[in-house]
Parts: sequence; structure tokens; C-alpha cells
Amino acid sequence: MKEIKLNKVNTFLQSGPVILLSTNYKGKNNFMPMSWHTMIDFDPPLIGVVVGRESFTHKALLKTKEAAINIPSVKMIKQSLLAGKISGSKTDKFIKTGLEAIKASGVKAPLIEGCQACMECVLHDYSMAKKYDFFILRVVKAYLNESVKITDTFRHITGDMFMLGGKIKKVR
Repeated sequence: MKEIKLNKVNTFLQSGPVILLSTNYKGKNNFMPMSWHTMIDFDPPLIGVVVGRESFTHKALLKTKEAAINIPSVKMIKQSLLAGKISGSKTDKFIKTGLEAIKASGVKAPLIEGCQACMECVLHDYSMAKKYDFFILRVVKAYLNESVKITDTFRHITGDMFMLGGKIKKVR
């Protein structure tokens, strides 16, 4: 085996789909693409997300204590990549990417049109935010877009490298 740099370890562990974490802070809709997330519990559904403290989303999440998790389809990969390269504090990412915000029913954070699934969330625990930028969100409402296949998502590997779609196979 060949030894690798430690900053490449994450490329082997990116198991979940890219998500678009959306917020609304002071009336401004925003979202960021991210891969650093994990299921924490099923009932109630708790999801852990890592949101860098230099990001506009980090500030919005701390102030509003709510967000939405949106799982984009592979058709949204270029918009997702673009959104990750610009700051929501200076740019309206919805206008820049052409993605459409949809009003959520229980939180101010918008849902995003065309996503496979969308989840309205409230901040459940942020005790690790100061040290690790780690937030635990509790899903309070969830929606499924039946026109998007579950395999029509994408995973971030590193930089501009993504794993697109995939096959689901039952293993016995």
C-alpha cells in the first residue's frame, strides 16, 4: 500500500450525497453546498452538519436556529459547484445560480425547487459549534420529489471531482 497525505483521508469517507443547506437571515435567502454531514438518530431524525465558521451560513444558523436540508439532483451539479465558490454574504446565490427558492411551511429557510428531497430543520444542539463547527439539526418536516430518482444524486470526492448517480443493488 502507498501512504497518502492525511488531508486526503476525507476523500474516502464522503458517503452521503451533496446537500444544499439553506438559511434565511434578516430576510435574505442563502444556501451552501456541503458534504460533511451524518445521520445521528432516526426518531426524531437528527442530522449532524459541519459548517465552517467563516461562512455566512454559520452565522445565519447560529442567529436563526433553523435551516433546510435540500438534496439536489445530478442536474443541479454545476449550480451547486458555483454556489460553493461564492459567498452568500455578498451575492444572492439563488439569482447567481438560477435555482429557485420555495417558501417552507415551518421555518423561514427556503426549500429549493428541483431537489430530490427537502427537510425543514431546527437547531437541536450547537454545543460543538465553537470548537468543531458541528451543528445537530432536528428535522421537523420532510418532502420527497417523486420525479427525481434516488440514484440521481451526486457525491463530492475532492475539489471539482464528484461521483454521479449510481445503482442500487440488494445484497443477500
